[in-house]
Amino acid sequence: MGGVLQGIRVLDLTRVLAGPFCTLQLADMGAEVIKIERPQFGDDTHFFGPFKNGASGYFIMLNRGKKGITLDFKKPQAVEIFKEMVKQADVVVENFKPGVMDKLGIGYAELKKINPRIIYAAISGFGQYGPYWERPGYDILAQAMGGLMSITGFPDNPPTRVGSSVGDLSAGMYGALAIMMALFSRERTGKGQLVDVALMDSIFSFCETNVVRYTMGGVTPGRVGSRHPLSAPFDIYQAKDGYVVIAVANESLMAKLFNLMDRPELHKDPRFETDAKRSEHDQELKAVIEAWLANYTVEQAVAAMLAQGVPSSPVFTIPQVCNDPHLAAREMLVEIEHPVAGKVLIPGNPMKLSETPAAVSGTAPTLGQHNREVLASLLGYDADRVTNLEKNGII
Repeated sequence: MGGVLQGIRVLDLTRVLAGPFCTLQLADMGAEVIKIERPQFGDDTHFFGPFKNGASGYFIMLNRGKKGITLDFKKPQAVEIFKEMVKQADVVVENFKPGVMDKLGIGYAELKKINPRIIYAAISGFGQYGPYWERPGYDILAQAMGGLMSITGFPDNPPTRVGSSVGDLSAGMYGALAIMMALFSRERTGKGQLVDVALMDSIFSFCETNVVRYTMGGVTPGRVGSRHPLSAPFDIYQAKDGYVVIAVANESLMAKLFNLMDRPELHKDPRFETDAKRSEHDQELKAVIEAWLANYTVEQAVAAMLAQGVPSSPVFTIPQVCNDPHLAAREMLVEIEHPVAGKVLIPGNPMKLSETPAAVSGTAPTLGQHNREVLASLLGYDADRVTNLEKNGII
């Protein structure tokens, strides 16, 4: 059976990370995604490493399963070609600075006249309206202004960017989810709509309980390192040969951990008798736990705690997680064949649908690889006409 979005055609004008990550989800779910790039240069990420045989791993990872064509929107004929394609499309996705598409004559207001059923998704740093709408949007700006950096890191260190571009990724994921909702709505109403997703909004929503700690509790959340701000022990702890995570959030689990440590009396210690008290005395509790862990390797400690039902894990490096058998069983690292790079390993799709599973199939297109195929199948262009477009720099 094909993917859940089989039969849906997406015109993908996105580049770099947030937009391509959005359309990647749609491609994995069976949509026909046509990535439209600038002639000669294409997506900026063609020039982002790592490289294999000159091909960008960054680009390959984010654009697998898509078809690739080129259009130079500075030329009126390219704009007209795009409008003709919109008539036969379901979704348009772009992540330009707000206003750019309108200046080109292909913003939502224009495209919905051409195709009232079109779903137009715009992903940007700060959205299509609001005081900041004209500002440039980058992940680090969203992490800073969305509140996430202020609560990331250790108390005596500056605000810290999360180690991956979660502003881009969260906006890309919200974009894909919103597009699917809009497609579902269109099934009921027959009408398309504008989807407006901002990196700052997406990051703010990821701050979760820190927001209500302020709005309802009057607390200004700060940086607490790796520990949980409200529970203890809920942190990383030093063992003999590395770090382990322990996540205890109720008294039953606390009793099991103290018993495993052969220190059951600690549960009656006034500093540790409740979760709230343990959180107040977190550093004292951490010293007690790490004194116990000093006798165990990470593997031994995690095994002992899991055997007693105490939530625990090692802290994997990227090489360790890439070689983890659980992720292999979940098909979260998959091999694809690229025409330039050859065989490469890239992340799989975490959405597991029993009847219409995601399919990590096909590779990322080379620049303009499907110009002839797409223009012939969608618009009926013959070979001579496509050749003429190439000669005139339109594609």
